[in-house]
Amino acid sequence: MTETVAVKKTVNIYTDGACSGNPGPGGFGVVLEFQGQRRELSGGYRDTTNNRMEIMAAIVGLETLKEPCRVHLYSDSRYLVDAMTKGWVQRWRAKGWTRDGKQPAMNPDLWVRLLKQTERHEVAFHWVRGHAGHPENERCDQLATAAIRGGNLAVDERGLVR
Repeated sequence: MTETVAVKKTVNIYTDGACSGNPGPGGFGVVLEFQGQRRELSGGYRDTTNNRMEIMAAIVGLETLKEPCRVHLYSDSRYLVDAMTKGWVQRWRAKGWTRDGKQPAMNPDLWVRLLKQTERHEVAFHWVRGHAGHPENERCDQLATAAIRGGNLAVDERGLVR
């Protein structure tokens, strides 16, 4: 009997977060690409931070996928990319969401959601230079800033995970 191995789809996700003031009204933009198909997503919050919007963009992109995929996620946020590729988030979680055992790690509620998605998908995080003409990053920035200006912003519940 031959065992069938499901091949995961490979998806590119481009993300960006923006804030008008920090904290202040914020937005995120996401572009998903798969085999020539493209989907754009955006949203925003009344009172948030730029870093929260960068993480939220990645979460929304990954949560949108209907099945486990192989993902290349591109972001201009060093905070997001370094936290995921250098093991910072795993250390913060292991230390009870503290950075050094005393100072609280920021945004644990969002990191928990993002880590859940990285368990579901095979995700490679890639840093791209922001505002440097990268078409998808520029489009994500447009989506994020349009979300801020669009009004109808949600409340950012900054729950702490303990």
